[in-house]
Amino acid sequence: MKPLFALLLTAIAAFAAEPEDFHSLLDREWDYSMKESPTTASLLGDRRWNDRWPDLSVEAMTRRNEHAKELLVALDAIRRAGLSAKDQVSYDLLRFETELGIDEFSSRLWTLPINQRDGIQLADDFAGALRFETVKDYEEWIARLRALPSQVDQTIALMRIGIAEKRTHARQVMEPVPGQIRKQVVANAAESPFYEAFKRWPAAIGDADRARLGAEARSAIEEQVVPAYRRLGDFFEREYQPACTEQVGAWQWPDGEAVYAFAARKFTTTRMTPREIHELGLREVERITAGMDRIIEQVGWKGSRIEFFEHLRGDKRFYCKTPEELLEAYRATAKMIDPTLVKVFKTLPRTPYGVEAIPANVAPNTTAAYYRPLAADGSRAGTFFVNLYRPQMRPRYEMMALAMHEAVPGHHLQFAIAFEQGNLPNFRRYGDGAYTAFVEGWALYSESLGDELGLYDDPYSKFGQLTYEIWRACRLVVDTGMHTMKWTRQQAIDYLLNHSAKTVLDVENEIDRYISWPGQALAYKIGELKIKELRARAAKTLGEKFDVREFHDMLLKEGALPLEVLESQTDGWIEKVRQSARQ
Repeated sequence: MKPLFALLLTAIAAFAAEPEDFHSLLDREWDYSMKESPTTASLLGDRRWNDRWPDLSVEAMTRRNEHAKELLVALDAIRRAGLSAKDQVSYDLLRFETELGIDEFSSRLWTLPINQRDGIQLADDFAGALRFETVKDYEEWIARLRALPSQVDQTIALMRIGIAEKRTHARQVMEPVPGQIRKQVVANAAESPFYEAFKRWPAAIGDADRARLGAEARSAIEEQVVPAYRRLGDFFEREYQPACTEQVGAWQWPDGEAVYAFAARKFTTTRMTPREIHELGLREVERITAGMDRIIEQVGWKGSRIEFFEHLRGDKRFYCKTPEELLEAYRATAKMIDPTLVKVFKTLPRTPYGVEAIPANVAPNTTAAYYRPLAADGSRAGTFFVNLYRPQMRPRYEMMALAMHEAVPGHHLQFAIAFEQGNLPNFRRYGDGAYTAFVEGWALYSESLGDELGLYDDPYSKFGQLTYEIWRACRLVVDTGMHTMKWTRQQAIDYLLNHSAKTVLDVENEIDRYISWPGQALAYKIGELKIKELRARAAKTLGEKFDVREFHDMLLKEGALPLEVLESQTDGWIEKVRQSARQ
């Protein structure tokens, strides 16, 4: 006999048996996810929970995990066959994401809440994505400042569990973290990064409110924020750093093999094993290397490939002298891309994007660039953030490929088009966390479109594109190498330096990223190869009926998808075009 609670869940779920009830379920789940992740809601422009942080306690995570299990019961009660084709895809995606979330909770990766690129020690950067237009906006940010100690204490509690379970990061990649924490421990509250919003007031806020809000913010920083970070710093340096591992790789954890296999499945949305991924990477490195060798011959270089890499890293003509010059060069590159897109895209997003500098406190320990999505309510454009730290290490010949990846036709175009699909449920328009292989695979595929768009107009910019492609192939090798084959950090650095023209600074930051984010780097190449495979299949099957602009529309207008679902969608589209051609 089923427990009474399970029977009640089944009875409740039965109300979702018809399509309109499935839509209600999707709406309820979206609201639930936003309430449980108020920072994500804020980033999307949903301001209902702007005064709080996510609850990171084990109790809250356990409660969310139980909710996920209840959701599966509700989905079981829905007659999938009675849904429309589009709703069936939504049904499958919701089940996929829910089951993945349950597996992720079991992986206990949540015991690693801080690394050199992410965590509560960098929470001030979050304010840069928020709107500060009304008194309420400022009051809610002050409420978040006052609530920050709880978030810090929850983070410490999770890390203590990680110490007890012998699941910590490698000591070397965590070396920047104490400095990041110390920057939050200010003597003058007005110098705190959390106070930046109170230095720029909208005209609608009067002097009296400005004085009151500024005083309240300084008080919250002095009495709550600074003591909390001082506590975090003491814990990190006295307890966590000594517990960090000397070697790198998930293989050191008691359940490391299983956890890394889960991470590979999560980020690639495939069932490929780490060994299969490693061998695929080796084959791709060999293939792309041959293309690089052809360009080296084309430019008349007489030395070895390694010597050519050193030439590129050392020749000053390939580098900007100042951060300001580098930023302007990136902005000029982006403007070159925009007018070419109509050649291969039927639908272009209405929402613009900007090119901005990565915040100075993050730049030394992060990658060359990243993208921050637009707000769902249209209040914030997408942003292509570029790293201006040490411009003499950031080559011009990589700019075109990088801009195509992070801005258009890469991340910005993909996110913005998905956001504009009002016929999709919210979790498909705005959610992408479960489908890194699609999101990053699309962005890497986008780099290759520079050939069709005529944007790689000299051998060096084309070499830059191949440098970025082989870098993603190398990721398959070094990520699996460190996390399953006991490669050292130096082995991974040497492999990437020997197979790409990436600078030493970029390579070291990248390898440290892979160490502290197991499996994520696998998504790019595997997703790109699948998209290229599907395009080739469509072109071969459809012949003269193949239209790349329609193909791209089909890929992007369904939002991010697992690769198996993407393949099914593509096959269905091919058949639809074939049938239309017969009529």
